[in-house]
Amino acid sequence: MAFDGIVTKSITKELKNIIGYKIDKVYEPDKNTVTLGLYGKSSNLMLLMCISSNNCRINLTSHPQKNPSTAPNFCMLLRKYLIGLKIKNIYTIDLERIVFIDLENNENPNKPICRKLIIELMGKHSNIILTDSNNIIIDSMRHTSTLENSNRDIYPTARYIFPESKKYSFLELNTFDDFYNAIEPKLIEYIAENSLNIENLNVSNFMIDKIISNTFNGISLSFIQNILSKLNIKEISKNNLELIYNKINEILSSSFLDIFLAENQKDYYLYTSNIENESQFNLNYKIDDFYFEKETSELFKNYRNSILHLILATLKKYEKRLENIDNKLSECNNMDKFRLYGELITSNLYHIPNRNVNSIEVENYYDNNSPITIPLDQKYLPSYNAKRYFKKYNKLKNALAIVNVQKDETIRDIDYIESVIYELDNAKSIDDLGAIYDEISENGLFSDKLKVKSSSKKASNKKAKPMTKNKLTSFNPLKYVIDGYTVLVGRNNKENDYLTCKFANKNDIWFHTKDIHGSHVILKTNPNEIVPDDVLFEVAKLAAKHSKAKNSSHIPVDFCKVSFVKKPSGSKPGYVIYSNNKTLYV
Repeated sequence: MAFDGIVTKSITKELKNIIGYKIDKVYEPDKNTVTLGLYGKSSNLMLLMCISSNNCRINLTSHPQKNPSTAPNFCMLLRKYLIGLKIKNIYTIDLERIVFIDLENNENPNKPICRKLIIELMGKHSNIILTDSNNIIIDSMRHTSTLENSNRDIYPTARYIFPESKKYSFLELNTFDDFYNAIEPKLIEYIAENSLNIENLNVSNFMIDKIISNTFNGISLSFIQNILSKLNIKEISKNNLELIYNKINEILSSSFLDIFLAENQKDYYLYTSNIENESQFNLNYKIDDFYFEKETSELFKNYRNSILHLILATLKKYEKRLENIDNKLSECNNMDKFRLYGELITSNLYHIPNRNVNSIEVENYYDNNSPITIPLDQKYLPSYNAKRYFKKYNKLKNALAIVNVQKDETIRDIDYIESVIYELDNAKSIDDLGAIYDEISENGLFSDKLKVKSSSKKASNKKAKPMTKNKLTSFNPLKYVIDGYTVLVGRNNKENDYLTCKFANKNDIWFHTKDIHGSHVILKTNPNEIVPDDVLFEVAKLAAKHSKAKNSSHIPVDFCKVSFVKKPSGSKPGYVIYSNNKTLYV
């Protein structure tokens, strides 16, 4: 559900417990987020305020965020005006998605300091506003004015004005009749338009969720939809409307509320609970966990897509290069024809007219004197036409070896790019994506297109440090244990390189799917140890599982001792050659 007025009120109710805490830290991790470090009552807390249009909220957080090395201007201003102030009160008005935090400093009784932090959680119109004791705006995260089609001014020195609302206040209703009278005009309008009977309306054809949401402040569409689902309401009647009204009241007045994940696992809803909350900040931290997972998922998706776009653009470039090379090779395959034309023209110069001849027909003495037609350029003498054919032959002959080398190199490049796509398909975390991005950043294949948006790049909090055997920072292969044997699996090409070529011992056994992109797999062994066949088979299955062919059957997996695996000088990450191998089909 949206972070609506009901969620805002419930979260703020819990935040009453931070009254008396002092602000000792202010951070601005990104352009939409401010965090306040709080201390008091022998504990330290972190309050997060986010005004992102998709994820606007206020809650305590347990998930640390990376802050920029240089604090933005708004952050510096908040540090100037907020650090050292005590939270005097925190509250909402009605079911508005606005939280007010009253702050004070009474250390000097003759000159007390009073300020107000206002967090407006209204989708794309969300804002964080700091005012003085007279409601004069000191500054805000976003500035707006009536000149920009806004209904009020939000900028320094302007007076803060509470936003207008044309909706009813649910909290001011006394009875169900008040509730029904508020929605009745829209009910009548809808019934008249659709020729329906209020006593027997199918919910699938009835917009009661939208009508209630559009009538009352702070009640989101998804909140009503969840109530309809929980109450199992299939038809709308006056009795069922009263059930909805009573349930909203029950939730608003409940001492115990909890957050539940929706069936799609992508949303949540607030509902009554019979279980006493685990802590005084139960809703805060559950909301925090939900949005952390949601934002991490969104960041992962966006970061992955930006890298994938880069890789696919590079792949397209090299596939086009391969196509051009194949065309050139096709031309080279015809080079003997040009040598033949040159020889036959030279042999028949005595009866070829010198001018105005487009072609000649001569006997091909290499093919039982069968007739052959040879094109000529009439601008040139026959002898010069022969010379041009010989020149073309020699040029193609010399190019053939070069083009074949280019083709081999291009095929290897495409194979490597496809291996990176395989890595990307199997990435599980932002750190995995960061490792892939570091890999392609260091590879010249991607230099022309290496432009990933900064918002995506920041997903990888740290530049990956070089892998070292002691106190590894970025080397973290997957680890399995099979019948007491340790098995390590590389997660990307750079890790595959380090795992096989530096970390593994020469007596360890190396596994990899045959001619199929996949991870390097290392079975740790002792010198001269004979590994049981069933263990070898299980490790081979693991190698197949961590390959592009994981959903196939009868997959060939090569294995050999690490001592027989070599990495050619200058080869791409993850590329090795091997010998003395055996093959298992799993």
